[in-house]
Amino acid sequence: MAEPLTILVAARDEEAVIGDTVEALRRGFPDAEVIVADDGSRDRTADFAEDAGAVVLRLPRRGKGQALSAAERAAPPGALLLCDADLSGELSPLLEEGVDLNVAAFAERFGGGFGVTKRVARGLIGALAGFEPREPLSGQRVLSAAARARCFPVAAGFGCEVRMTIDAARAGLRVRETELALRHRATGRDLAGFLHRGRQLRDTVYACGPLGINFRGLRLPLVGWKIGVTNGPAVAAVAALGFADDLWSGSERGFREHLRGGRTTGMLKLIGIPAVGLIATRRVSGALLVGLAANALNQLDTRPGRALKAYLLAAGPLRAPVGVAVLLLPYDLREMAMLGDAGSNALGALLGLNSVRRFTGRGRWVAIGALAGLTFLGERTSLGAWIERTPALGRLDRLGRA
Repeated sequence: MAEPLTILVAARDEEAVIGDTVEALRRGFPDAEVIVADDGSRDRTADFAEDAGAVVLRLPRRGKGQALSAAERAAPPGALLLCDADLSGELSPLLEEGVDLNVAAFAERFGGGFGVTKRVARGLIGALAGFEPREPLSGQRVLSAAARARCFPVAAGFGCEVRMTIDAARAGLRVRETELALRHRATGRDLAGFLHRGRQLRDTVYACGPLGINFRGLRLPLVGWKIGVTNGPAVAAVAALGFADDLWSGSERGFREHLRGGRTTGMLKLIGIPAVGLIATRRVSGALLVGLAANALNQLDTRPGRALKAYLLAAGPLRAPVGVAVLLLPYDLREMAMLGDAGSNALGALLGLNSVRRFTGRGRWVAIGALAGLTFLGERTSLGAWIERTPALGRLDRLGRA
């Protein structure tokens, strides 16, 4: 391969094997830099990788895809070789001219379960990209510079390889599988093995759905639509409007930019969410409360956990449901998933609807005034920056975040 090559290895608690893996990679590819993304290991994985000659990124525990995306941002331009931390075998045949994504297919199977996750992954790649892979889950693969640009940042967790193949095939890049005599530590048919494959199946399904890019440049599954599904038709309608913004929004931010932009998904929300509030409450105050509360939570959803914490603080006095928010909070805080506009708008709508039920007429207009002031402040300055500058709010904002 004519392009410069960088090797990326995502590792977690692999001190027993990481040194040998890095040394083998450096012998096999002497001109390549080896970057090990240590995904929150609790052992000496990072130390042993450094001793073996790798550049090590010490990361909080987030997931395989997030670790690979962080390592890719640290890598110089050129092609990439991805390799699992526990692999042994020769990978140089993957460096083939004229192929954009070359995936290693194991010549011999070792361990594993009943093949459910592999069959689901194979079917999803075929349905979404028209490519029928033999090894949809293989972590051993080479990406050309063109494939790297198209596939990174990769999907979160163990879904990264499946979405990588989908993105490359959809882009019309040359995708190939090469059979190689490789070995790795396979999971067995025990509790730990089934739990691992369960997480792999979950991440694979999420990776094939809608994804968003967070403030750190990680590509995470958008899961906020779940709030709409579980909280009635009005909240579902607001979540659908937010979901349209997640999928098709442009670069416009704030009321003024959307008004200047005309036909944008933001304008659709600006009109549609208060309309949903009006239909649901049959009150102008309800329309304003739902619209302004949805916008307020959306303005806060710029850092992990921020919008959910604000919702949970307000949900108690307003007697709003908290179940889904509590379930989603750990995933949002650890940057394993994102609310997106669907989730933040739906949370705000829930607060607005419950405000109508809890407040009298005068109380509603006080709440409308407070939310309008918050919206005006958000148009003039960054609410996130204001929160971070306020000591008590800043500590609460950072609580639980990786």
